[in-house]
Amino acid sequence: MLVDGDTVAWVGSEQAATSIQDSRMDVVDLHGALVAPGFVDSHVHTTELGMSLVTLDLSGCTSLADLLDQVSDYAAETSGLILGTNWDESRWPERRVPTAAELDAASGNRPVYLSRSDVHCAAVSGTLAAELRLQEYDGWDNGFVVRAAHDAARTVARDADPDQRGAFQLAALKHAASRGVVAVAEMAAPHIAPPEDLRRLLGLDGPLSDGPLPQVLPYWGQLVETEAEVTGLLELFEGRLLGLAGDLNIDGSIGARTAALREAYTDRPDTAGTAYLSAEQVGRHLELMTRAGLQGGFHVIGDAGMDTALAGLRLAADAVGEAAVRAAHHRLEHAEMIDDAAIAELLRFGVTVSLQPGFDAAWGHPGGLYEQRLGDRRQTMNRMASLLSAGVPVALGSDTPVLPLDPWAGVRAAVSHSNPKERVSARAAFIGHTRAGWRAAGEGNFMLGQLAAGAPASFALWEVQELMVQTPDANVSAWSTDPRAGTPLLPALDNGDEPRCLQTVHNGRELYRAPDLV
Repeated sequence: MLVDGDTVAWVGSEQAATSIQDSRMDVVDLHGALVAPGFVDSHVHTTELGMSLVTLDLSGCTSLADLLDQVSDYAAETSGLILGTNWDESRWPERRVPTAAELDAASGNRPVYLSRSDVHCAAVSGTLAAELRLQEYDGWDNGFVVRAAHDAARTVARDADPDQRGAFQLAALKHAASRGVVAVAEMAAPHIAPPEDLRRLLGLDGPLSDGPLPQVLPYWGQLVETEAEVTGLLELFEGRLLGLAGDLNIDGSIGARTAALREAYTDRPDTAGTAYLSAEQVGRHLELMTRAGLQGGFHVIGDAGMDTALAGLRLAADAVGEAAVRAAHHRLEHAEMIDDAAIAELLRFGVTVSLQPGFDAAWGHPGGLYEQRLGDRRQTMNRMASLLSAGVPVALGSDTPVLPLDPWAGVRAAVSHSNPKERVSARAAFIGHTRAGWRAAGEGNFMLGQLAAGAPASFALWEVQELMVQTPDANVSAWSTDPRAGTPLLPALDNGDEPRCLQTVHNGRELYRAPDLV
């Protein structure tokens, strides 16, 4: 591969490269490393990722007692508010969340906010609850907070000064670059952080760093009902927004039992989740976005939530015309519970779906969170193969810090979906995490996400132990390295040897270099 400035100038065989090489060129021998297009993570919370990198990580907790022990140890080493992330009680033998009193005892009566892995709910100490009067909010349950109670707790727990938030963002973007990521779709929203947070991330309030960082593809999840509101938000972010979309929540999460379902939760027959928006609100928002030439979109997980999204798309089409809605390329995040009829309507309206295949890897297995909450419905979730085969555009992301920012893990999860019918090839998953991410964000340069003459020089260099053809069809020789197989070689993802990023480059500028790369 020959790179000239910010562009890939040529790609060909080693023999041909030798014939065109001259003294003007810097030659780098990669010693068998893999060069691949840089990843795009299509659903990221940058500031919260940075916070998770420097606060108490509870993802490894194996029981309720383990979590309380870790809180106690952390309290002994720190002062002030205790922030923790990524616990998941569905994996514990107790199958229950910590109470406020238990967190008081573990922390020595300190304020504690522990975000569950889905970030739509949390466990808080009695001390923090009393300070914020959380018992008076909807969604309080003895230290477990959802809906309004969670919004109140999260706002105070995320009350960092601008410089500290900038430090979190810088740490997160550098972490992304070290994972071969050249761009992140930032899903900011007013219920997550104030507008100043996104402005700082975009460099509107001063640069984050003196060096190059992964590109930020910015979305702001705020509902609008008038053209004046649209204009005001566009001006606030100085015309940088790709759309008012992302974590604009139609419903909540399965972990918090706030995803809106057609039928009640298996483990809580008294609830079918929470609807935060009506079809009329969704339709008006999409109408305004279509008229403004911007992407609109929503967070939607439950099947009843998807019903609301589709009803809103129909209302928008009634207002501005179906062709205009299709041309706007609106997007939906997650879309975990979706049937064939809904897939057909998404195709009809030209909607892109941003999926997180790691959700299935984390919670889709027998006995996992999905089965606990939904029973047999777990087998018809995260339908990546069905969406792609129908022609619906699919882009992949992590929803980090809900899941680690690890694109190869996302590719592996898509290849090994818990439902064999929804598995896709590694090639399809890789495209979903590269080229499709750019197109989902409306990037006009269709060469992005590939390595070919004329494409932007945006790539990552990987140390890999083995390359192989990987398809979801067991009848295909997965071990074949014969190029006549017609399927590109990608790192083997089932042998425990994870690809290691050696270098990340975007538009010809180095974002990351491993310390041992000469």
